[in-house]
Formats: sequence, structure tokens, C-alpha cells
Amino acid sequence: MPDAVAEGELLWTPSRERIAAAPLTRYMRWLDEKRGRGFSGYDEMWRWSTTDVESFWASVWDYFDIMSDSPYGRVLSGHDMPGATWFDGARVNFAEHVLRNESTDGDRPALHFQSEDGPIGTLSWRELGRQVRAVATSLRERGIEPGDRVASYLPNVPHAVIAMLATAAIGAVWCSAPPEFGVRSALDRFQQLEPKVLLVPDGYRFGGSAHFRGAEAQQILDGLTTVQHAVWVPIIGQGSAGPAFGLSWSDLLGDNPPDAREFRYERVAHDAALWVLFSSGTTGPPKAIVHSHIGILMELLKLAHLHTGLTPESTTLFYTTTGWMMWNFLVGCLLTGGSIVLYDGSPTHPSPEVLWRLAERVSATCLGLSPSYLMSVKKLGLVPQDAVDLTRLQTLLLSGSPCTPETYDWVYRNVKHDLWVDSVAGGTELCGAFLGGAETLPVYAGEMQARMLGMDVHSWSDDGRELIGEVGELVCATPSPSMPLRLWGDADGALYRETYFSTFPGVWRHGDFLKLNERGGCYIYGRSDATLNRHGVRIGTAEIYRTVEQIEEVADSLVVCLELSGGRYFMPLFVQLQPGVRLDDALRDRVVTRLRHDCSPRHVPDRIYEVEQIPYTLTGKKMEVPVRRILAGRPPSQVASRDAMRNPDSLHHFVRFADGLSDDESRSVSTARKDG
Repeated sequence: MPDAVAEGELLWTPSRERIAAAPLTRYMRWLDEKRGRGFSGYDEMWRWSTTDVESFWASVWDYFDIMSDSPYGRVLSGHDMPGATWFDGARVNFAEHVLRNESTDGDRPALHFQSEDGPIGTLSWRELGRQVRAVATSLRERGIEPGDRVASYLPNVPHAVIAMLATAAIGAVWCSAPPEFGVRSALDRFQQLEPKVLLVPDGYRFGGSAHFRGAEAQQILDGLTTVQHAVWVPIIGQGSAGPAFGLSWSDLLGDNPPDAREFRYERVAHDAALWVLFSSGTTGPPKAIVHSHIGILMELLKLAHLHTGLTPESTTLFYTTTGWMMWNFLVGCLLTGGSIVLYDGSPTHPSPEVLWRLAERVSATCLGLSPSYLMSVKKLGLVPQDAVDLTRLQTLLLSGSPCTPETYDWVYRNVKHDLWVDSVAGGTELCGAFLGGAETLPVYAGEMQARMLGMDVHSWSDDGRELIGEVGELVCATPSPSMPLRLWGDADGALYRETYFSTFPGVWRHGDFLKLNERGGCYIYGRSDATLNRHGVRIGTAEIYRTVEQIEEVADSLVVCLELSGGRYFMPLFVQLQPGVRLDDALRDRVVTRLRHDCSPRHVPDRIYEVEQIPYTLTGKKMEVPVRRILAGRPPSQVASRDAMRNPDSLHHFVRFADGLSDDESRSVSTARKDG
């Protein structure tokens, strides 16, 4: 059947049984019984959670039985942003809340893991706890104290999860860059934090090849003068550590880890750092975003249980690298007592079915993928429901880029008919989500089901008016616990305020285009800093991609808009075509006709150009802003980090294109100045 689905078309409704068993329903019952707060439905509960913020987050604290050395003085210091503090007086530890699940049934699997060329392995909750305590004790014995930084260059393997939880267990601060990053990109992140411990692998596997990283590991270590303990972690079994790497992973594990009853978790204050995440670094030096134990604990308990529907019986596979916040979220799913699945390798090697077959073999109940990956699977002609048994799969979690109605439709036709498609949008800044799923609500094509509990999200016009049914800026009008403590090195908070609060003082502006409808459904239309501004009318890039990429000959596309002198605009569309297809006038006419018919005349580009590849970040985001800046005259080295890109050579075409722009299409000084 051809793809033909309207935005907002009803695609799935949860059964009565699923609604009754949902963690979200259990929480609503608890609110009614313990707090005397009954709600007619999700929307009413969301409004309470964003207008009586303190009561909502206090209920999350009590519902999930947070362990603290001391009671908190107050939930929230005030509603000013930035500057609000959460649960002042409390002392908690993130890792302790993860590993308390060990006591329920230590033989249950906590981790399933696989690399491209290896069998599936399993680590029980008891063994996970034992190894975390062993590594934590080794770090303590080597002088690592609360607040010290531990830097990881590891891939998505159990060693990384164990080391992260061990770091958190002793109150030290975790930071990570994946081993596919080059030396410069890793140092751009780690040098900001001056770590005392560095964990590096001998290599990683991807696309059928083993990539040895011994030379890169040595260069990273040479660039970090504060490292006191360099740890060599054998992953692929190639090569040996140099003399500078005085420790191995087996040294950290030791011989006699402490018993669970003897180990002491370092419970830390409300403003103590848990980990540092980094912005993508595609448009400048990566910002180091500091999150707290209590903020992340509260957000991920809410997100994993209430909005992802996970339970101790869940098995969650999310395809990610250690450089994306979704890896931290995946580890956070252990808070539910369920299992998580780690995959180290290419999502399409040795075949396009690799992730689907892994989901089948571990009986995954929740599978996390990016919409761009799903579209690549679609274009390969793979029909997962015909290739593997997905009987146990209950939820498809989508994140990383806007999800079109056609993507939803393809899932229900080709993956599973009875499936909750949970599309979420948030960011590294939160290590959480603003928008996403509610298991008790229907699924509509292209639509995220709801604004998340406790997230006071709205769509605003440029002058701060609330919009319904129109595209505006995504803003959050009240604080949430996992908003950053600060940006590392931003002593006076100036960069933090400029990045998120300069457009609407006191209100978080996230940088996404958002449309809300009357029933509370949410649509993301791409980054607002990649806005297409045609004669004062703002257009989200996702609207154009949805239409253009439905044309059979078009494999991928990217569009930008350049502001020229005299109030003029130049909007080129770049298309990557299917093999054997060339861009001729007939195909150009079809693209223009479809855009004019499906969208509007303002969506029609000024010109259409063919390129070999569309540039992407490693996390699957189209690089609209870097391309726009290259076309505005900036050198690629200033606008994009090669090591943060999936296909760095793809930028060469845009450099050549910029050099060849005609006078009529020339870049304006105002654009270059604004982008700079």
C-alpha cells in the first residue's frame, strides 16, 4: 500500500488492559489515594503538575521513595530562572538508587550486551552490583574524591556502565566521549574538566572492522595533564597498553570487592554534580552541561517509569553511542529494575536486520531508534515484522529528530500493528524530555502525545504570545529539576543566561519550533535556529523534508535560507538522489509542484541542487546551521567538528558551492555577522 496518511490521523489506541496496567495509571491512583488528588485525565494532571510545581515534585519524591541522609528543607527555592534550586538540604546518590534493585532478585539480568562479531552476553543484577562496588572501591583507594572528574573514551559496552555507576557511587563526576571521536574532539571536551582518571579502550568495532585506538588514547592522555590514573580497557583484544597506562580494567575490579552491606555510597548535596554532558560541538566548542544527582534522579525516575512505561519486567534496547544523552537515559532505565541492552557496532552491519534480530533474541519490550534510521530501513525495503519475531515488543521509542506522519504510518504497517509509538523531544541540556509519551493516550500520525509532567512547555510567538495550532518557539515557563546546575567554566553564568534566557528573560527558550493543538498533541518542526524565513513567514525545515523525501527518486534532502542584503532571501534545496537517478528539469518540476501543492508557494526553494551526501551529526541530526554558515562564508573548521559528524567529507560540496555562488546569490555581511 502507498504511504498516505494525514498529520494528526488516529493510528493506535491503547487497550483497557494496557491503560489499567500502565505505570502512569498506577501513579494516578496513588495520587488519588495518598494525596486526595483525582484527575479526569492526563491533561488535567499535567496542568496540576505545572501550576503546583512543588506538590508535583514532592509527590515524585515520595512515590519513588527517595533515600536521603537528611530531609529536604523545601522542594523549590523559587521560580526564577536561572537560579532555582531543588530539594535544598537533601543528600542522595544516583547509583545507590539504581543498585537498590539488586536486592529484589540478584539473579535477574541487568545488562544484555553484544558487539558486531560476538555473542550476546548477560550481566545479572548481583554481578553488576559487585563490579560497580569493586571499581568504586578501587577509585577510592587511589585517592579519587567527591567532585573529582572521571573521563571515559569507552564505547557502548558494560565497562562504561559499570565505570559510570562506580564514579557516581563515590560522588565523583562522570564525563564521556565515544571512541569514534578524534583526539581533538575528545580533548575539546575533557580538557575543560581536568579529569583525574581517564578510561580508554584498545579499540571499537564498526561496520565489520576493528578500529584500534591505541595511538589516539596516548595522544588524549598526553593532552590531559591532570590525569593521575590512566586505565586501559581491552575491548577488541588488539595491541597492548603503552607504559603511560599504569592500570588495566582488571586492576580496577580487584580481587576482593566489598559486600553490598559494607559498601558506603557517597550521598551528596542537592547541588553536587553527577555528570557533565556536552553539546554537539557542530557549531562551536562544545558546551559542558553540568547535571546534579537529585535533578537527574527525579527526571529519569519520572521519564522511565511514567512516560516510557518501564517496569521490572521490561527489557529496553536503545541504539546509541556513549556520546549521546540517550546513553545516559538508557543507563537511567535501570532505575526501574528492568534490563537494558547495549549494542556496540553499526546498526546495519552485518545486515539491516541486526538491531531487530537483537531485539528478538533478548525479547525486548521497548526498542529505541531514531526516525532517520527508520527511514533508512524503509528505503532498504526491510519489513521487520516479516524478518523477526517481535511478539514481546510493546513500545517503539523514537528520538533524535522530528518524526513525520509517514514514519508513524510505516511503523504500524511494517513493524507491528499493536504498538505504542512513543516519540520524544528534549535535549542534552535536560538529559530528559519536554515532550513525549503517555501510555494511556492514543497515538496520532506525526504527533507527540503530550507535554511531559512537570514541564511547563508552551509555543510562543516572537512577542511572547501563546500559540495553539500555529508554529512558535518551544519555551518552558517554570523550572524543572534536571535543568543544568551550570555550564562548566561559566563562572558568572553569563553563557548560560545568553544561551537559554536571552530571548525571553526568565523563560527557557529551547531552540525548537513547536506546534501544539487543542487536544495537547505536540509537533516539532526542527530547530528554530535553522529557521527558513521567507518574507517574514517562518517555515520549519521538517515540513519541506516530509514532502520532498516522499518523492521516490529522492534519498535525502537539506534546505537552508540565506538572508541577503536589501531584505532579500535565497533558499536553496539540496537533494541526495537514489543510485542511478540524476537531477533533471522534470524532477525539479515534480519537487516544486509537490511543495507548492502539499505545503505552500513559500515552501518552494529558489533553486534545487544535487549533492552526493547530506551532512549529519553522529547522533543523526541534519547539519542545517553549519551548512548555512558555510554558505555565509565561514570556513568549515569554524562551524563543524569533523569528529562530531557521521560523514565529514559531505561538507566539501557545500564549500565548493559557496565559492561558486553568483553575485545574485551572494552572502550578506549581516548574515555572517549574525551567525558569528
